[in-house]
Amino acid sequence: MSERIVVVGAAVLDDGRLLAARRSAPAELAGRWELPGGKVEPGESSERALVRELREELGVRAEVVGRVPGEFALRAPYVLHVWTARLAAGSAAPRPLQDHDALRWLAPDGLWDVDWLDEDVPAVVEVARVAWGSGAPVV
Repeated sequence: MSERIVVVGAAVLDDGRLLAARRSAPAELAGRWELPGGKVEPGESSERALVRELREELGVRAEVVGRVPGEFALRAPYVLHVWTARLAAGSAAPRPLQDHDALRWLAPDGLWDVDWLDEDVPAVVEVARVAWGSGAPVV
């Protein structure tokens, strides 16, 4: 049995909107949307990993706000933990730098206008519940 590998996903919220990132790699994921983030490195906390991944992938300084309840299954042995985050004061605007070719801010009524990765859908549903309550549209 292999050990779980934790991947952190960022629910970056700003002005009532959620940031989605379109994958450009690997080829089997290209064109689909996800919450930005990546693997937690050995000895690294989830919060530090999230801040590092957002800097590397989007060129932003971010602040972790809180953990979204749940652990979401990805391809074994990976599991996704999602954290809400906000852009730090004075941070540059997000831009796709690594593994993404587009970004989009989604309001609650447009949350499902993008083709989310299947594995991210349960996490996005939970983010919507946490961020916008029961009034948020779901698939």
